Amino acid sequence: MSKFGELIDVEVPVLLDFYTEWNEQSTTMHAVLRDVAAALGDKAKVIKIDVDKNEELAEALRVKGLPTLIIYKGGEMKWRQSGEQDANTLIGIIQQYI
Repeated sequence: MSKFGELIDVEVPVLLDFYTEWNEQSTTMHAVLRDVAAALGDKAKVIKIDVDKNEELAEALRVKGLPTLIIYKGGEMKWRQSGEQDANTLIGIIQQYI
């Protein structure tokens, strides 16, 4: 969990995508997140977290629905939502925290 603290305790917004390979909505989001990461460059980070490989973290953050998207900045949760989002919506939300 200490690595997680290092991931989110940065001055740029960090978008976390909690997903599984067997969840169709999760895999649909992969292309969207690539677009978001490309559009924002080094102004933000996009990190995908496989729930099956990080059960303890997913449980600690009470991730129930997939995909679950969470934005952190400076170690603090700023935004959270479950379900699919389009790239433009995500970019707009992240830009509020840049």
